[in-house]
Parts: sequence; structure tokens; C-alpha cells
Amino acid sequence: MEIREVTEREIKSKICDRILHKLPDWFGIESSTAEYIGMVGELPFYAAYADENPVGFLAVKVHNPFTAEVCVMGVLGEYHRMGIGTALIERAVQFCRQEGMVYLTVKTLDGSVNFEPYERTRRFYGKMGFIPLEVFPLLWDEANPCLFLAKHLACCPEKGGKMPG
Repeated sequence: MEIREVTEREIKSKICDRILHKLPDWFGIESSTAEYIGMVGELPFYAAYADENPVGFLAVKVHNPFTAEVCVMGVLGEYHRMGIGTALIERAVQFCRQEGMVYLTVKTLDGSVNFEPYERTRRFYGKMGFIPLEVFPLLWDEANPCLFLAKHLACCPEKGGKMPG
């Protein structure tokens, strides 16, 4: 398994499309999936390859000089629990540190919704050092409350630019 940065817009979208459509437990709302497929072309993007086949990916959305977000991430089911998600998060952290960022954030389904695939997702982010900060009950919609998590990167904020405002 190898993590590679992907820079070509069309390849990013193809990888995202292929993998998200094979993960209906996480990406079952077609309008949201289409939105992710459309947006990844503009974002820093890393793919995990088994041989020459993409089996996972992560796209990073930079919000400001201090903070970036795991915008969308997916690993094919048959490759879960093999360290691919961990390697993708580590690559995103490396990118953020190189850019002088202080936080990496992620949004996921809150635990008030009893749905086992997202229980695994929240455990994974906890294992990766993300901590829950806040629940936004209506960010997505009433049936899908958003849990906002952050990971402190313990890097050099002086590299990240000026404080906004």
C-alpha cells in the first residue's frame, strides 16, 4: 500500500466517485456524494493504492492559515482495518504541519444517532487523536446531527500567518 498525492482534477473526481459509491452506509445520499465528487478537484488530495488500484482517499479543505478539515475520506470496505485510514490521516497531518497549521478538523454523524458504521468512524477519529468539540444538530438536517471534532497538531503557529481580524 502506498499513499500518493493526486493533483489531476479528473483523476481525483474519478477516485472519489468510485470509492464513495461503494460505501453506501456512509455515503448514501446521492446529492451529498455528487457534491463531494465535484469539490475534490480543487482540494489537496491523497489516495491509497494497492498495486495500482486506488482503495482509499482523503481530501483536505483549508479554511485559513491555522485550520484545515478532513473534507471527505473513504476506504473501500475490504480494506478497512488495514491501516489505510491511519496512513491517510497521517498524510493530512503532515500536509497541515508543512503549511504551519495548528488544527485539523472533521465533521461526522453524532452518536445520538445509533448507526453502527458511524460508531466505528467516531472510534477511528478518537484513535487518531481527534476530540469532540461541539454538536451542530441542524448543520446537515434534523435526522443527521453533525459532530465537530478537532486534532491539535502541536506545530508552529508563527508559520501559519496572521491571526484573522
